[in-house]
Amino acid sequence: MSIDILNGSLGNILNFLAAAGGLGTASFGLVDATKAIRGGVSNSGFGYVRKAVEPLIDGQSGSKIFGKADIIATLKANWLNGVAKADQKAIAKSLIRLGLTSDNADKLADVTGVDPSELKTCAENIRKGVALTQQDFNILGRFDAIVSAVLDEGYERADQQYRNTSKLLAGIASIVLAVVAGGLIFSTTYADTQAPLSHKIYDYLRSAQLLTALFVGAISTPLAPVAKDLASSLTAAVNVVGAVKK
Repeated sequence: MSIDILNGSLGNILNFLAAAGGLGTASFGLVDATKAIRGGVSNSGFGYVRKAVEPLIDGQSGSKIFGKADIIATLKANWLNGVAKADQKAIAKSLIRLGLTSDNADKLADVTGVDPSELKTCAENIRKGVALTQQDFNILGRFDAIVSAVLDEGYERADQQYRNTSKLLAGIASIVLAVVAGGLIFSTTYADTQAPLSHKIYDYLRSAQLLTALFVGAISTPLAPVAKDLASSLTAAVNVVGAVKK
């Protein structure tokens, strides 16, 4: 495997950045392709959403037209489909509010820390279509604020895990691809073509080229989003320095 990048040639460095960035981009593409299989990597993180929402919908029976299982299924469908996070939070909040009844008011009051009797009265007024009092609006405002905070935490933690998992899987894919590519180059360039395959693999695993492949694979994923900008910046810097030296 060539290490001409060490000779200081700008062209070699730019080619390296482009190749490493392309490898990282390809790895992200492979990870994204897993979504075709039961959601793939998109499933990562939803556990935090479920954990945040379940205490707020526990009082909703599965025998209802739209019960607890249906709510979770709807939220998961939105999560897997990549609906805007703000919209997902708004939908979750609406479904929780729609599930508020006098039967589950005590449980929801305990979870959110609002007054149980006031929340129950408010729920009864909503179900009966009675005009809400200022006290009802106040208790609903506190209830909504706490629900929003709980949902914010759940969705932010979920989004963080999804992003981190995607980056980790892309990094692993980059390293595997780089190692395989390095092995193919080593086999055709440095190893005796008449040697058994097992010997070629053993020699490759003991070679410096394997370390180079591991290094390239490890940096390609974080490099992918900035490879083009980095190459442009490096070219501009070299041009500026060259002009000053003249």
